[in-house]
Amino acid sequence: MVTVKCNDNPLLLELLATLGLNFSCGNKLEIQSLLGLGVDTPRIISGNPCKTHSFIKHAAAVGIDLLTFDSEMELHKIKIVHPSAQVMLCIHLENGDENVSQFGFKFGSDINHVEHLLEVARELELDVVGVSFHVGSNCVDKTDYDKAIHSARQVFDKAISMNFNMTILNIGGGFPGAKKESPDFDEIAHAVNQALEKHFPLDSGVDIVAEPGRYFSTSAFTLCANVIAERQVGAPNKDDPVMMYYLSDGIYGSFSSLLFEQSKFNPVPLVDTADNTGVNCSLWGPTCDTLDQIIEKCTLPIMTVGDWIMFENMGSYNLSLASAMNGFQKPEIKIILPVATCMFLQELPGWVCLAQSLEGNKEHVQVSKEEKLQEALPYTQFPFRDIIKI
Repeated sequence: MVTVKCNDNPLLLELLATLGLNFSCGNKLEIQSLLGLGVDTPRIISGNPCKTHSFIKHAAAVGIDLLTFDSEMELHKIKIVHPSAQVMLCIHLENGDENVSQFGFKFGSDINHVEHLLEVARELELDVVGVSFHVGSNCVDKTDYDKAIHSARQVFDKAISMNFNMTILNIGGGFPGAKKESPDFDEIAHAVNQALEKHFPLDSGVDIVAEPGRYFSTSAFTLCANVIAERQVGAPNKDDPVMMYYLSDGIYGSFSSLLFEQSKFNPVPLVDTADNTGVNCSLWGPTCDTLDQIIEKCTLPIMTVGDWIMFENMGSYNLSLASAMNGFQKPEIKIILPVATCMFLQELPGWVCLAQSLEGNKEHVQVSKEEKLQEALPYTQFPFRDIIKI
């Protein structure tokens, strides 16, 4: 299940829908975008525990029947607007890691308050069917998943004792989507599976769902930024930057995740480095704001205006949060598809609709014979129309 807020690019959403994934939405606009792509409402849930009356009303009107809550007021709103809905209780989890994007500050019921909420739901005759939680994005402590799943088991047991039919556990998202992250996805998956085997074995009759938005979108997007200015500066200390490079994109654009989490970006210069000595430098965005610094210190070859720098793993939240601050527009998105990917997609049931969307954006779509983006960037591709088969 994919959280739309992570990256709402229509072609990405349609690709994920074609691959058979389901979606978690936070508002009416996200629901409408998915319905516009032909996604059936049984494949959509409302993962936002804090909803407006109008959003709940819209969910009821289009047939979205699985909603999330974490407060008594939310239960009363659902009872008034969508009384036939099934609901999941979102619980709060403690996480002391300052590098983790915390969700508990804003969402989730305290474990000690769970019994009261279940009693209210029973009085309102609402159908509580499951529990959801989120350990926080960029969580590196694998034991947090075991603690969270154990807490969810306690809530399940309490709800079952109150005669609720509990069938769904939503373990949230925040899973890494880039290579060489520690812990990587496989390590986290192993920890999650161990905890599930202990608390929710296969014969428990509980469906396990997750919301791995970052996992699917992070590595799918790569940014190519242009050097628009350069400035040589004095370096009081040996390791201080001696060059400042100003790029066509910054923290109010594709590097927006720097505003809310400790993102790390690895610049890859698209220049010939054979006879180019590396220099200490800093990278800056194009706006007039002095906060618009991308990297405080790194080592790059000597570059000049017009050169390009590539940044991988740019697909999570960076585009969703990007703005046109200071009049600088969001970057144009180009789709580069390896031939092998196209051949795979053509075997899927939803290929016809996806192909039509790609054809409709053909000026932004290129099919590459190269599997690696860096090798494809010289644009030795052939047109999408040459490979498409509708």
